[in-house]
Amino acid sequence: MQIQVDSTRPQPLVEQIVSAIRGQIDDRILRPGMRLPPIRRLAEHQQVSRFTVVEAYDRLVAQGYLDSRRGSGFYVASRNLPEPEQEDPERVERAIDAAWLMRALGSEGEGRITAASGSLPASWMEEDAVMRNLRQLTRSAESRVTSYGTPQGFAPLRDQLQLRLAEVGIRTQPSQIVLTYGATQALDLVARYFLKAGDAVLVDDPGYWNVFASFRLQGLRLLGVPRNEDGPDLAALEDFLAHEQPRLFFTQSLLHNPTSSCISPAIAFRLLQLAEKHDFMIVDDDIYGDMLPGGGTRLAALDQLQRVIHVGSYSKTISGNLRVGFLAARPDLARALTDVKITTTLSSPELAERMVHLMLTEGHYHKYIDRLQTRLQRATERTCRMLERIGLRADFEPKGGQFVWMQVPGVADTTAMARHAVEEGIILAPGSVFRSNAQPSGYLRFNVATSEHPRLERFISEQLSR
Repeated sequence: MQIQVDSTRPQPLVEQIVSAIRGQIDDRILRPGMRLPPIRRLAEHQQVSRFTVVEAYDRLVAQGYLDSRRGSGFYVASRNLPEPEQEDPERVERAIDAAWLMRALGSEGEGRITAASGSLPASWMEEDAVMRNLRQLTRSAESRVTSYGTPQGFAPLRDQLQLRLAEVGIRTQPSQIVLTYGATQALDLVARYFLKAGDAVLVDDPGYWNVFASFRLQGLRLLGVPRNEDGPDLAALEDFLAHEQPRLFFTQSLLHNPTSSCISPAIAFRLLQLAEKHDFMIVDDDIYGDMLPGGGTRLAALDQLQRVIHVGSYSKTISGNLRVGFLAARPDLARALTDVKITTTLSSPELAERMVHLMLTEGHYHKYIDRLQTRLQRATERTCRMLERIGLRADFEPKGGQFVWMQVPGVADTTAMARHAVEEGIILAPGSVFRSNAQPSGYLRFNVATSEHPRLERFISEQLSR
């Protein structure tokens, strides 16, 4: 084998050996059945430790490149590679499907414009700080990387969340906070506890499309409450309440997805009155609240968790990969929802929770959020100007956050535009995805952090001119 290991290169020695052997197997220099040099001989020849060679060989076995034969050594494996995946002819037809949209946003593709993205680009986030703290955490003897977490979640993080909630006017105890696998699990736990198939549930319309898809999967009936600039349309809500007896209303007080609207104090107060009168709970999904300059009205701050279940997450600001969320509720509900969590997932990942705790307590998070708020405000202004220049129109300009909700004049359904965009390597989020029952919509949602692109501007302009 022609392998050249260089200790001065930044790539770890193990990875150098793995890459070299894998490349020779892929190039068929090393053929199936060939025996690799013994561990000791390769280690001496490359002047590395035997442990380095053992780890490299073990990785190649795990990746299917080598076979390990007890007492004989390591041999090049016979690999039955699958046929290349054919491009799905129906990919464009599924452009309005919620699950398809998530898959499209998560798949790799050079040159794609992901205007539909629900996340910030990695370059906007504190990736260096995350990696630094991750290394620090894994070196710690207390990191507990191989054990289950506790059912309610890492206690020091819950203590920290108590302080952070108090900063926005929500008084609670750590025992009332349940850590979850992202906000998505928090919403799912609440739905599982309160609802069964066939039940009616109130949701914002437009609203969070992934929750809608999850609720439909559970067989729930979605009652879409129209969303205005100052919050839910209470007249429409009262019409529903005159004929239905829903137990839950899932909404977002601050930086609502997809409109980035915020609830006004008057609407919030009246909404809590209706919840008391008609005996339903409000689930306030506050995953974007940190992105709002100056703060705003949170339902849980007015209600103090009597009829409000407050949901938060650090997937949008620290790391989507860590998937650390939480819910805060009155004591009896916190205990009941912890039981649901134990039944469905046992616990949430403590290593990720320790990581978020470290990020929140090292002192840089507030400064990072201040920079992020300013950057999003500027990106919002530029994106709105670009889209307005080519003919789109916003009902109002957001005060912060990462989304703008734009109406396409003269278009009743933006589905066709989304189909054409896929063919051009552009992922758009058509308004129908955000409707409670996938009704047609003449709107598009844009992520201001991923939409400033001349090719996107040119595409929409051409579509409108047609």
